[in-house]
Amino acid sequence: MRRPILTALALLLSACVTQSTFDAMKAERDTLDTQLSERNRAVEELEKKNRGLGDKNKSLEAALEAEQEKVKDLNGRIDRLSADLAALTKDKSRLQASVTDMTTALAELEKRRAEAEARVQEFKKLLDRFKKLIEAGKLKVKIVEGRMVVELATDILFGSGSANLSKDGKAAITEVAGLLASIPGRDFQVAGYTDNVPIATAQYPSNWELAGARAVTVVRTMVGAGMPPERISAASYADTKPVASNDSNETRAQNRRIEIVVVPDLSTLPGSEELKKIDSAR
Repeated sequence: MRRPILTALALLLSACVTQSTFDAMKAERDTLDTQLSERNRAVEELEKKNRGLGDKNKSLEAALEAEQEKVKDLNGRIDRLSADLAALTKDKSRLQASVTDMTTALAELEKRRAEAEARVQEFKKLLDRFKKLIEAGKLKVKIVEGRMVVELATDILFGSGSANLSKDGKAAITEVAGLLASIPGRDFQVAGYTDNVPIATAQYPSNWELAGARAVTVVRTMVGAGMPPERISAASYADTKPVASNDSNETRAQNRRIEIVVVPDLSTLPGSEELKKIDSAR
C-alpha cells in the first residue's frame, strides 16, 4: 500500500518538475522569440539602412561621375585657354614688333614728308627768285627727274655753232649767277644740249664738244659773276636728251638749251646712311 503511494508521489513530483521546466523553457522561448523579433527588426532596419546607404552610394557615385565630367570639361577648357593664351602671347609679340616697325616706318615717312615739303618750299622760293626773268621769257624753272632745273634757250645766249656768249646772254647769265649764289648750301651743274643737226668743225668735231664748250662758257661767266667755283660744274649731253622732236625748226630750238641743275643733297636720300657705313668699313 505504501509503495504505490510513493510511486504516485514520485510521478506527481516529476510532473510538477516537468511543468515547471516547461514553463521555464516556454518563458525562455518567449524571451528568445522576443529577442529574435527584435533582432529581426534590427536586421530589417540595418538592411533598410543598407539599402538607403546603397542608394546614397549610387547617388554619390553618380555625383562623383558628374563632378569628374565637370573636371574633365574644365581641364579641356583650361587646355584650350592655355593654347589661346599662348597664341595671344605670340600674336602680342608680333603686334608689338609690328607696332615698332610701324612706328619706325611712320617716323621715316614723317622725315620724308618734311623733306618733300622742304623741297616744295625750295622750289617755290626758286620760282620767286626768277619770277621777273620767267615773266620776261628769258628762262624757265622746272622739275626734271626729281631735280630743280633752270633752263635757258641757247639761241638767246649763243650764235649758231658758237660757244661765245652774246651781250644779252652774258647779262642773263650774270643775273642768274647772282640769284643762284644767294641760295645757301646748294651746288649747281651747268649742262649743255644741242639739237640733232650734226656739227663737224676743227673747233667742234661733234655736238658733244659744242654742248660742252657752251656749258663751260656759262660756268666761267657765273664764276666771274660771283659764283664760288667749288659750287659749280659743267656737263655735255649733246643731242642725247631731247625735250621735243627734231622734226621742225621750232622743236629743234627747244632742244638747244642750257640747263642749270640744282644738285640734290644726296645725304638726305634713303639708304645714304647705310652707304656711309659700307664705305667706312672698307
